[in-house]
Amino acid sequence: MNKKSTVYSTDQGRHCPKCSEPVDLCRCDTHLAPASDGVVRLHRQTKGRNGKPVTVITGLGLVNAELKLLAKKLKSQCGVGGSVEADDILIQGDKRETIKPILEKQGFKVKLSGG
Repeated sequence: MNKKSTVYSTDQGRHCPKCSEPVDLCRCDTHLAPASDGVVRLHRQTKGRNGKPVTVITGLGLVNAELKLLAKKLKSQCGVGGSVEADDILIQGDKRETIKPILEKQGFKVKLSGG
């Protein structure tokens, strides 16, 4: 009998095709970090947010689980909310000057851009 693996679950989201674990918990090598040029960019963005600024952090080159941990640390350091969308971290408010030294201390090369 052919065993079927779970591809998507409404309570856990996408599943890894190799191990059938949720993608966030997967330890397989199928979910590699996105390509990065080695420079983390901090953008200030207000478009589509009713004029409220958001700091968008791109180019980290981390897998989803590491991205979520870093986002949690940055949100607590800045004292604001935020989220992870695709390969980017969104932090509420214009916190570029606060985030830059935190990322540099972790070994990232950081550039401020936009706004």
